Amino acid sequence: MDCVHQRPLGGCSIYGDRPKICGAYRCLWLRGSLEESDRPDRLGAVLDLQPLGTAFRLEVREATPGTFDRSARLKEIAARYRETLSVRISNVADVMNPDAPYRVLSPDGLERRVAGDRVEVLRDGEPVESRRLPWLERSLRRVVLRFRAWRIRGYAKEQQRAPERQP
Repeated sequence: MDCVHQRPLGGCSIYGDRPKICGAYRCLWLRGSLEESDRPDRLGAVLDLQPLGTAFRLEVREATPGTFDRSARLKEIAARYRETLSVRISNVADVMNPDAPYRVLSPDGLERRVAGDRVEVLRDGEPVESRRLPWLERSLRRVVLRFRAWRIRGYAKEQQRAPERQP
């Protein structure tokens, strides 16, 4: 689900009055953790560190599917972080879709491709295993997805009512 303030051709229609959370967000490039030439619009992806409890992972959100596979620079950045962190690759258009497919590159050299409740494990691009999540994980996943959908719907309704409250 896109932000209700997103313009049809991209950009924010309320940029000057955007919510604090939008103004506070800083990707790796804005934080100065990447080269000047690694600006997200040039790389074709937004990179960020996502907290996972006491650890972190590198998030690579592609502007268009396949950008990561076509970009030597994105692969180079991911390889550097992958030495100690997992790297999650997803599509920026699916950021609000908790059920969207994604890939995880782990420091142990494995790649996991997750689509729904199916996980395919690869090593050096070759399939090692394909499985369905165990029943308990599938059940918990369904509960989490329903909860997230409920929260997203609530947020979207709140955003649609927000213009009504402005003077």
